[in-house]
Amino acid sequence: MHKAILRYTVGERVMHWLAALTYVYLLLTGLAFYSPHLYWLAMVLGGGPTSRFWHPWFGLVFVWTLFWMLKTWRADMRITEADRRWGDAMREYVENRDENLPPEDRFNLGQKYFFWGMLWMGILLLLTGLVLWFPEQIPWSLRALRYLGILVHVAAALLTIGGFIIHVYMGTAMVRGGFTSIIRGEVSKEWAQTHHRLWYERISGR
Repeated sequence: MHKAILRYTVGERVMHWLAALTYVYLLLTGLAFYSPHLYWLAMVLGGGPTSRFWHPWFGLVFVWTLFWMLKTWRADMRITEADRRWGDAMREYVENRDENLPPEDRFNLGQKYFFWGMLWMGILLLLTGLVLWFPEQIPWSLRALRYLGILVHVAAALLTIGGFIIHVYMGTAMVRGGFTSIIRGEVSKEWAQTHHRLWYERISGR
């Protein structure tokens, strides 16, 4: 029987799924506000007024979880020389030939880019979301901020959607064991050696 290795603590898993669930709610309600053709999503989630009320509150929780992740994973998310070597060989990762990749630490370069992208886009969504949440607080002489807030909010949201789709695809279809690790918190020794060899060697004392 293969010995399991702890990859994510209970706290890290709660943090991840809280971010995921709040983001999905924001995604669905945001799409409902974005296009009349998608407004039925708001109806499924309790109606337009309900979605309008909860959307910004879920946004605050989502951004809070991003800063929780920053506090928890800041050291693990730093870009290193190992990441740059891995990035030069990213084609091997895309073509699912992980055995040819340079060794990586706890998170690979793609995961780090996704994290930092979501963090910075989350900050943009928060700032522009506040403008859209309280438009009456913006003086009429500065009304251009309202229009700019809408454009930046939509652009940042679309970027996060693209990253989210790639993240889910890579974690479920491309890297087997990645999705179950964020549920159970454990991976096999073989999985750790294949996908995150430097991390495995560090935690195993080798």
